[in-house]
Amino acid sequence: MTLYDELVARGLIAQVTDEKEIKELINSGKAVFYIGFDPTADSLHVGHFMALCLMKRLQMAGNKPIALIGGGTAMIGDPSGRTDMRQMMTTETIQHNVDCFKQQMSRFIDFSDDKALLVNNADWLMDLNYIELLRDVGPHFSVNRMLTAECYKQRMEKGLSFLEFNYMIMQSFDFYTLFQKYGCNMQFGGDDQWSNMLGGTELIRRKLGKDAYAMTINLLLNSEGKKMGKTQSGAVWLDPKKTSPFDFFQYWRNVADSDVLKCIRMLTFLPLEEIDAMESWEGAQLNEAKEILAFELTKLVHGEEEASKAREASHALFAGGGSSENMPTITLTAQDFAEGDLDIMSVLVKANLADTRSDARRAVQQGGVTVAGEKVTDIKTSYSSGDFSGDGLIVKRGKKKFAKLITG
Repeated sequence: MTLYDELVARGLIAQVTDEKEIKELINSGKAVFYIGFDPTADSLHVGHFMALCLMKRLQMAGNKPIALIGGGTAMIGDPSGRTDMRQMMTTETIQHNVDCFKQQMSRFIDFSDDKALLVNNADWLMDLNYIELLRDVGPHFSVNRMLTAECYKQRMEKGLSFLEFNYMIMQSFDFYTLFQKYGCNMQFGGDDQWSNMLGGTELIRRKLGKDAYAMTINLLLNSEGKKMGKTQSGAVWLDPKKTSPFDFFQYWRNVADSDVLKCIRMLTFLPLEEIDAMESWEGAQLNEAKEILAFELTKLVHGEEEASKAREASHALFAGGGSSENMPTITLTAQDFAEGDLDIMSVLVKANLADTRSDARRAVQQGGVTVAGEKVTDIKTSYSSGDFSGDGLIVKRGKKKFAKLITG
């Protein structure tokens, strides 16, 4: 099976500009391709995960990835899929985010010996002369055509700023620049970027008379059509300080039955034959598939040791076996007990299992709280500092939220 055929079989490819040429380039290892990442936070998240996995697959086949950090385009903001305008960031914040991205990407992409490049579009966008850009690039973009792009149509009713309107031109200019500087002949991106990517291929054709290609990958959506990688508390981050390896593991361990095999196909590097054999799995076997998914993805992001620890902690909590030492742990100090024992509502708040005491009260009254395996139904139940000594106490809210509390 060729690389292109594998991408199709894994359900990754959404749209392509020239399938025959793209097949030839990536199957022969001749693609010099780029994917853009706007540094709007200090960590990559699950929304970037599929792009990173795609870069890894293509590099393993001999193709050369260019990770383009949007230090320049982040000053504008991409209107795609948004209902309002992005908050403007300072250059210092953007640079900090860029530095964080570099470190995380190295887990997926081999940047040694010129096997891959990491570049920042601020290097050319920030020095552009406005009049020169208008004269050089402006004639090649039709406003009428730009307004038919899905990313702009969605914003027209609420108001699309001229600032954001320029995003397509900036992204197209990126492709044009990378084509000239690094021989970049392909761009990959999420399916919501299709219009912007076509703008780049068209600019290269009009300005240089040469062909460049674009391919979009399917967005990671759950069975309800919503983007995956979000929880009630926010995004699922790749930075272990923002989302712990255990919480990352648990996110994938808890995907819906209808989504697990799709995620294994699209995100893991398991052989397709092995995944095909899982198609007939039902019941308890689907739980096994979820654990395989969670372990493989946690291993990719955090390494095998952390993935093993997360799996062990999951077993300790949900299967009653294994060690609890790798569970998410919160240390209570003497100051927490300055006013005496803690009631169950304070315990839930300190364990980050409830936002407020009112929220905690409802959880207890609804019968969803256990401490050390015992259900707590009385809101007056309290605990002393000594109760959390030694191995501490495991506090659970519902089936999936928990923490181990110990005294320091």
